[in-house]
Amino acid sequence: MEKLELVRKWSLNTYKCTRQIISEKLGRGSRTVDLELEAQIDILRDNKKKYENILRLAQTLSTQLFQMVHTQKQLGDAFADLSLKSLELHEEFGYNADTQKLLAKNGETLLGAINFFIASVNTLVNKTIEDTLMTVKQYESARIEYDAYRTDLEELNLGPRDANTLPKIEQSQHLFQAHKEKYDKMRNDVSIKLKFLEENKVKVLHNQLVLFHNAIAAYFAGNQKQLEQTLKQFHIKLKTPGVDAPSWLEEQ
Repeated sequence: MEKLELVRKWSLNTYKCTRQIISEKLGRGSRTVDLELEAQIDILRDNKKKYENILRLAQTLSTQLFQMVHTQKQLGDAFADLSLKSLELHEEFGYNADTQKLLAKNGETLLGAINFFIASVNTLVNKTIEDTLMTVKQYESARIEYDAYRTDLEELNLGPRDANTLPKIEQSQHLFQAHKEKYDKMRNDVSIKLKFLEENKVKVLHNQLVLFHNAIAAYFAGNQKQLEQTLKQFHIKLKTPGVDAPSWLEEQ
């Protein structure tokens, strides 16, 4: 009997919410709107799409750089081998081998910075922002429920008030109040999460954009010392060849 009662309540709630959604889409029903909060949610969703695009492009850059570094290593080895076997061109092959190996080393360092950038932005987008959007979905569901029961109460209040309808009105008032409290709580939760998310987002992106800019600038300026200093500044360690590690990068 208890399970049947739970199923009955769930079915009734689902029916009311579905009716409310259809009514809103047809332009017949009214919906509660928090203009400021919904504007913030729209901005968040739009920013998430833009950050996802940056993430995809950065991942493409990482893949292309990895392939280039791999080719530079092979080219360096080929030049070094020819340097030993071609006495008349020993110096020419030799300094080309050294140049390619240096480029490959700097490329690996830049790759480390880019992968660290990718990992941090990925955490922001697919964990931190996604967690906030999950709360937003719960808030939106609570809003639909609140409006559904509000509409029910308004319709009952417009009808006759007698011995038969008063208990229904009282029960509807009780259900409306419960869903209003739930809606108010979820709206407050979303507001708090959006505030903390904005603070965290600014801090994370500030650090990562500085890292990305400094590493790229140092690499293309050929400033090996500055490139390595950038990784030290952000506590990034490159994977040591031959040593097993859980990931390409380790953050202290």
